[in-house]
Amino acid sequence: MPETSDNERTRDPSRRRPHGDQRRRRRESHADDSADASHRRRQSLDPERRRRRESRTERPPTTHTNTNTVYDHEGRRRKGHRATDSSGDLLPKPSPARNSREKSTSRNRAAEQTRHEIHTSADESPAPRRKRDSRRNSTTDGSGSRSRAPGAPLSLDALAKLDKTNAKKAGGWGSYDYDEEYLREVRRKEKDLEKRRVREERGRKKEERDRERERNREKERERLDEEKARKRKEEKRKAAAAATAAAGMGLGAATAAAQGKRKTDDEGKRRSAHTDDEREERRRRREAEYTPSEAEVKKERRRQEKQRRTEMKKRRVISGPLAEEGAIDDDEYQYMMEKRGGSGGPPTVYSADQLAKRKKWKKIIIGVLSVLIILAIIIPVAVMLSNKSSDNKSGTSSSAPAGVNEPKTSNLDGHDRNSVPEADRGGILDPWAWFDTEDFNVTYTNQLVGGLPIIGLNMTWDDDVQANPSVPKLSDSFKYGKTPIRGVNVGGWLNLEPFITPSFFENFGSRDGVVDEWTLLTKLGPAKAKSTLEQHYSTFITKRTFSEIRAAGIDHVRFPFGYWIVQTYDDDPYLPQVSWRYLLRGIEYCRQNGLRVNLDLHGAPGSQNGWNHSGRQGKIGWLNGPDGDKNAQRTLDIHHKLSVFFAQPRYKNLVTMYGLVNEPRNVELDTQAVVSWSEKAITQIRADGIKGIIVFGDGFMGLDNWQGKMQNIDNLLLDVHQYVIFNVDQLSLKHRDKLNFACSAWTQQSKRSMNKNTGFGPTMCGEWSQADTDCTQYINNVATGTRWEGTFDTGNASTSILSPQCPLKSSQCSCDSANADPKTYSDEYKKWLYQFGIAQMDAFEAGWGWFYWTWETEKATQWSYRRGREAGILPAKAFERDWKCPSDAADLEDFSGLAENF
Repeated sequence: MPETSDNERTRDPSRRRPHGDQRRRRRESHADDSADASHRRRQSLDPERRRRRESRTERPPTTHTNTNTVYDHEGRRRKGHRATDSSGDLLPKPSPARNSREKSTSRNRAAEQTRHEIHTSADESPAPRRKRDSRRNSTTDGSGSRSRAPGAPLSLDALAKLDKTNAKKAGGWGSYDYDEEYLREVRRKEKDLEKRRVREERGRKKEERDRERERNREKERERLDEEKARKRKEEKRKAAAAATAAAGMGLGAATAAAQGKRKTDDEGKRRSAHTDDEREERRRRREAEYTPSEAEVKKERRRQEKQRRTEMKKRRVISGPLAEEGAIDDDEYQYMMEKRGGSGGPPTVYSADQLAKRKKWKKIIIGVLSVLIILAIIIPVAVMLSNKSSDNKSGTSSSAPAGVNEPKTSNLDGHDRNSVPEADRGGILDPWAWFDTEDFNVTYTNQLVGGLPIIGLNMTWDDDVQANPSVPKLSDSFKYGKTPIRGVNVGGWLNLEPFITPSFFENFGSRDGVVDEWTLLTKLGPAKAKSTLEQHYSTFITKRTFSEIRAAGIDHVRFPFGYWIVQTYDDDPYLPQVSWRYLLRGIEYCRQNGLRVNLDLHGAPGSQNGWNHSGRQGKIGWLNGPDGDKNAQRTLDIHHKLSVFFAQPRYKNLVTMYGLVNEPRNVELDTQAVVSWSEKAITQIRADGIKGIIVFGDGFMGLDNWQGKMQNIDNLLLDVHQYVIFNVDQLSLKHRDKLNFACSAWTQQSKRSMNKNTGFGPTMCGEWSQADTDCTQYINNVATGTRWEGTFDTGNASTSILSPQCPLKSSQCSCDSANADPKTYSDEYKKWLYQFGIAQMDAFEAGWGWFYWTWETEKATQWSYRRGREAGILPAKAFERDWKCPSDAADLEDFSGLAENF
C-alpha cells in the first residue's frame, strides 16, 4: 500500500482520521462484536458449567452510580468491612473526589478497565480470576513483580510502609515523615562523638609527646652516663701515668709487684661493686652501638685482656723472685703501660712527708673549688630574687614606697622661693614643700575654684587628641550607648587598698591592727604618713602609665579617690588634699593621650560600705548610725566642691563621667534613703554645672531590681561590678563553666538591664578582673583566709566559710599555684585566662562597656591589666580581639586538662 502524506490525507476527506464521535462508535461496535463472540463461547460450554457461571454473574441491579465499580464481579465484595492498618485500627474513610476533573478521570479509568475485561473474556482464558489477581499484585511502579507471594504475611517494614501510605491517604501527614527531634538528637550525638574524637586525638598526641620527652630524657641520661664513663676513663689514664712514674730503675721489683697487685685488686673491687643492672645497662648500650661482629671482636679482646691480667696477677704473687731471675717480660709490661696511657718514663719517688703534703694541698684545692661553686650558685639566685622583689614592688611604671626615693623638684630651678607667702609655706600651696613637682606649674597662686586650689595647672590645653582609631578625638562627642567604653581603673593609688599594695601592710603584726588606710596612717603618724604616701603618689602611677594605657587600646580611665582629697573632718588621720594635685596631673596626662575621665568617689565620710577600700574597715557610718545623716550631708558638700571645680570649660571634653559614690552597700542600708540621697546629689551636681554622664552604683541589689527607679533622670548610668570569686556558687564552678557563665549569664543580664521594660536602662560594668580564685594576698582583708581553701574566718558564724570551696571541695584545694608567677602558667591555663578576659569584655559590651580593675598591682597578675597584657593573658589591643564567645555554649572548649584545685 503506497504511503500517504499528511497533506494528501488532509485534502481527501475520506482519508482523514475519524473524529471523536466516529472513533467512539467504532469502539462500541467492536465491543458489541466481542460481546457476541463471548456469548457464543459461553453457549458452547457444558450446561453445568454454564449454570454455575450464570448463577455467579446474575445479581440484583444496583441503584447507586459509583463510577469506581467497573467489573461485574466487584459486586460480590462485602460492603460492611472497613480498611484497617497493621495493628487492626480502622483507617479513615477515603475522601471523595475533590473536583469534577478527578471524577472524570475515575470514570475514564473505569471504562478502560471494562473494555480490557471484555477483550480478556474474548480470548477464551480458562482462568480469568488469576489474571485479575495478577493485576492486583502488580507493583505500583509498574514493574509488575513482587518478591512476596500474594498470601504470604507482611514483614514489619511492609507494615510500616502500609501504615504510612494509609496515613497519607487520610490527609494526616505533611510533606515529610521524619522526626525533627530525632534528627536533632542524632546531630547532637554526632557533635559529641566528634568532640570525643578530638579529645582522644589530643590525648594520643599528648601521650606521644610524653613518650618523646621520655625518649629524649633517656638519651640525655645515656649521654651523661657516657660522659661520666669517659671522665672516669681519663682519670684512670692519669692514675696509670702516675703509677708508671712510681716504677723505675731505683724501685725494687717487690715494690712494683705490690703496687701492681694492689691496682689489680682495686680493679676487681670496683668490678664487684657494680650491680647487675649497671652491667646489663652497659651491655645494652654496647649492643646498640656496635654490630654483632664488632661486638664479638671486642668481647674476644676483653677475654684475652682478662686472661693476661689473671696471669700477671699470678706472676706478681712471686714477682720478687721472678725479677731476680729476669723472668719479667719487658715487652708485655711496655704494652700494658701504653695501653693504659702510661709513658714508660723514669719513675718519680715520693717520701712519706711529700705524700702527706700532696694530700693536704689536694684537700685545700677541693675546699676552695667547693666554695667557689657555692658562691657561683648563690650570687645569681640572690640577684634574681632581688630584681624580682624590686619588680613586684615597682612594676614597669611605678615603685613601692621605700623611703629612699629622692625628691623630684628640678623644675623649681630659676623660681624664687620668696614668691610663696610666709603663711602658705610648708603647705599644699608651697611647691618647695612638694616631693614631686614634675610637669606641674610651680608658679605660686592661691586661686581657688569651688574651694579647691588650681595651683599646678597650666593655663593652656589641647583637646585635639585621639586615643585610638576606634574612638573620636576629645574635641568630638563620644557616642555613649553606641560606641562601647573600654576603660581601666587606677585603683590603689589615691586611696590605698591592701591587696594592690600589700607592702604597706605586711610589715605589721596582728597586734598592730593595721588593716586599712585609717589604721595605717594612725600607726605612722602625720609626718611619716605624708612622706610615705607622697612618694607612693609620685611613683605608683606616672606619666608613663597613661602612655601604656593608650598603647593597650584603652579609651577611658576611672580615678578612684577618697573624700580626704578635698578635706578631712574631726580627728581624721587621713592626709588632707595632698593627693589632689596628683589627681589633677593624672587627668592632664589623660588629656595628652586622648583618654576620657570617669571620676569615682571611692570613700565617703563615715564609709558607705565598711570595707577597707572605703578608707576605714568596719561599720557603715554613711546614711546609717548616729552620724549617718551628718555624713550624708558631708558627702553632698564634697560633691559640691568637686562638681563646681570640674564644671570649668577646660574639663568639658575630658571629664565626661562623674560618679556619686562607689559600691554603697544598699543591702545593709535603707534602699529608699539611698535613692533619695542620690536624687538630691544629682540635682545639686547638675546645678553646679556638670553636663556629662552621672554614674551611680547598683548597691548589690541586682540589676533587675532597678527597673522603675530613677528612670526619669537623663544622662544617668547604672554601674555594676562583676566578679566570680566573692560568690561561693560562682567560685565553685569549673573553668569551662566560669567561661560559659561570662559568655551567657552576664551577657543576658546586660541585655535585660539595658531594656527599660526589664531593667533600669543604660548599664555598664565599672569593675571586673580575670581572677578565678580569692587566693590573692589580702583580697579578703588583711589577715583573713580564703573561701577557696575554706579558711575564710570573719569571726561571725553566719559569714565565715570554713570548708574548701574550689570545684573539688576537698583538702586538695590550694592557693600555692594560684599565686604563682605567670611565667609558670601552663599554655592551657593562659589560654583559658585569655578567653575568660575576652568573654567578659563581650558580655559587658552588650551594655555600655567596661572598666577593668585595675591597671597596676605590686604582685597580683590577675588583677593588673598591665601585668596580664605582658603575660599574654589579655589582648595587646582592647579593640582588636582574635576570639569571641560562641553563639552555642556547646562550642566552648572543654579545658578538662586544667586542674580544678588551684
